[in-house]
This record gives sequence, structure tokens and C-alpha cells, in this order.
Amino acid sequence: MSHDTVFYSRPRTYGKGSRGCRVTGDKKKSGLIRKYGINMSRQAFREKAEEIGFHKYR
Repeated sequence: MSHDTVFYSRPRTYGKGSRGCRVTGDKKKSGLIRKYGINMSRQAFREKAEEIGFHKYR
């Protein structure tokens, strides 16, 4: 058994660890944007923001 399987073995049903990015599926990454039900990591949001309909203003 490796360290990852033991360390992250119990099921996450609530809290930060229960939510993951809907694009990458990564649950351990911080920087999750949950506003408006987006549930995307910050990096994935920057890539997909124009497609979703967000525009950058000065």
C-alpha cells in the first residue's frame, strides 16, 4: 500500500474534499470556484471562461 491510498482512503461526503472540478475531476486541488454552481478549478475556469460566457473587463 502506498502512502496515497492510506492517507486519502476514507470517503469524503462533506467539506472541501468532497467537491471536485467538473472539468478535470481533481478533488485535491485548491482554488475551486463554486459561485453560480460552476464547480471548476481556477485553472480550468481561466481556460473555459470565454466559452461559458464570461467576459474580461478592464
